[in-house]
Amino acid sequence: AVAVSEPSDSERAAIVETVLDYFEGWFDGDASRMERALHPALAKRGPELRTATKDEMVTWTAEGEGKALDPGPGRRIDVTVVDVYGDIASAVVDSDVYREYVHLVRTDDGWRIVNALWQST
Repeated sequence: AVAVSEPSDSERAAIVETVLDYFEGWFDGDASRMERALHPALAKRGPELRTATKDEMVTWTAEGEGKALDPGPGRRIDVTVVDVYGDIASAVVDSDVYREYVHLVRTDDGWRIVNALWQST
């Protein structure tokens, strides 16, 4: 059985940090932050259900696809940690550009995004 307790503030902060690495990395064109945020088994989908992989996301980030969409100074990235249960977590991200639901898994290297479902705002 999984020992379940209310997640600590530091645990929630680590989840938010991972999600910000993902979003800010995308908008800043910082492939190292994107790489750090994503699990190798990432499945990212939009409403059309085409799947993007970790390698694709890191490549697109390095190529500046996200920088082209960056809302600029004052950009809004609101992360809500919805649930944490043992080694899994769920968060909702509301930004100027995307609404995204992410699932994370705790790894030996910290929290990593394994699933993402997004839609443009």
